[in-house]
Amino acid sequence: MDNDNDNDAYVVATSSLKLSMPDSDLYKDARISPVSLTYYGLCLLEGNYSVKLHFAEIKITNDGYGSLGKRIFDIYIQGNLVWKDFNIRDEANGSGNAIIKSTNVMVTDKLEIHLYWAGNGTQSLPVRGTYGPLISAISVEPNFSLSSGRHTKIIVGIIVSVSCLIFLLLSILWKKGWLGGQTAKDREMRALDLRTGRFTLRQIKMATRNFSASNKIGEGGFGPVYKGLLPDGTIVAVKQLSSKSKQGNREFLNELGMISALQHPNLVKLHGCCIEGNQLLLVYEYMENNSLARALFGSEEYQLKLDWSTRKNICIGIAKGLAYIHEESRLKVVHRDIKATNILLDKDLNAKISDFGLARLDEEENTHISTRIAGTVGYMAPEYATRGYLTEKADVYSFGVVTLELVSGTSVMSFRKEGSMHLLDWVQILREEGKLEKFVDPRLGTDFNMEEAILLINVGLLCINSSPVPRPPMSAVVSMLVEAQTSTVDATPEQIFSTDDFEIQVSGKRYPSSGDSQTKSFLVEGSVHGSTTSSSDLYPLNLDSLYRN
Repeated sequence: MDNDNDNDAYVVATSSLKLSMPDSDLYKDARISPVSLTYYGLCLLEGNYSVKLHFAEIKITNDGYGSLGKRIFDIYIQGNLVWKDFNIRDEANGSGNAIIKSTNVMVTDKLEIHLYWAGNGTQSLPVRGTYGPLISAISVEPNFSLSSGRHTKIIVGIIVSVSCLIFLLLSILWKKGWLGGQTAKDREMRALDLRTGRFTLRQIKMATRNFSASNKIGEGGFGPVYKGLLPDGTIVAVKQLSSKSKQGNREFLNELGMISALQHPNLVKLHGCCIEGNQLLLVYEYMENNSLARALFGSEEYQLKLDWSTRKNICIGIAKGLAYIHEESRLKVVHRDIKATNILLDKDLNAKISDFGLARLDEEENTHISTRIAGTVGYMAPEYATRGYLTEKADVYSFGVVTLELVSGTSVMSFRKEGSMHLLDWVQILREEGKLEKFVDPRLGTDFNMEEAILLINVGLLCINSSPVPRPPMSAVVSMLVEAQTSTVDATPEQIFSTDDFEIQVSGKRYPSSGDSQTKSFLVEGSVHGSTTSSSDLYPLNLDSLYRN
């Protein structure tokens, strides 16, 4: 017997004995169980059958200490006890010998053979092992001739069974979306009025070397991201989404529809898509420097030395991209998930907004919508996170958080470390103490413009106002950053936390807050839904060295 204490039950037992009986190959392997074995014969014609049970003891040997073991079990056929306390070795005169037990059985619908260990014989001595029922083979033969009528019944039964099986298989494939779903996807694709290219799965496989592990550059919220090379030499990023998640499919179509209709230098460019079989793929321009989050907060091997001029340009680029989707594009869009991990950087460190899977369309006829709250904790505007009140001002709030991260070099998520201070609390305290210069990333040293740094901090503070109404529209933010780079934004604590309308004055120009114009609102009901992640998760972020105490 096997002395492995971790394997008390075997499905198949293989003998090491030398078997010399006829048909010895039949007895080399056996089915074994600690307690019970049950066999069913289904779809049998009514009649009398000859049942033969083939046994050979191939686990308990004839010599040695293990030979003291006894395998004793009962055999039931059609629910009736046929052989009680059956011992293979006693019946076959030792181990390694074959014994066949035969009986005739009347079958009306199905045949049931049950081998059951009732507690007799060996349990754990002389050695531990499985002493339950063991059987090598079963043969069942009819004791009647098959008439032509019965042949017809058999053929009909087979046809019906096969038809049912095919129907069941097709139903499963349809339910999984492998049948019919492609047509539905194509209809949805045509309804999107796409302004982008279509790729075949073969082209994508060639570009990514058949989704080679060496081409994998990250893992997004709905699947992996691969680096690819098109035949014309264009380097692309291929985002592969799983079709198993219905939520993922919806966000795939949402992202595809949104980004294909939006064209701006500060938005990631979509080259095309591929929907083939169960494959859902988006083909984006390749961003050589990954995400802003990795550049600022990643481990040292992935961090980039972003000087002040670069950080300022990144901030302006994000602002221009948001101003475009909020106010300038044909489709007015609320992104809903602006964060450092969704800001990608090209080879020249230009900022581009990515991941429109959670974006919502700001349609004129809709004053509110009902959906699940979606976004990332830390970047979500308070009125949206707590009450589901969604306007473009939610993106303005998120932009303000990213702006403060850019200036400080600290992630808003760093407060999660015990004893650390939340980034937004920290900047408010420094603002009240008149020490905003301490908020600037120490990695910049003295190589930055203090007035511009204070400008960006104050713009960020305006954008994270606790009420959405006083937050400036993104067009005003762009004007502040572009036209007043050497001026200051007067954002007093009263303005920052006031819910009244106010005006922002920069270099003698007045930029009205959204209180001067109508702001469309969306009411979003439900619990907070986890954010999608795109390039965000391409590389792990190490925030340990960036916490502020």
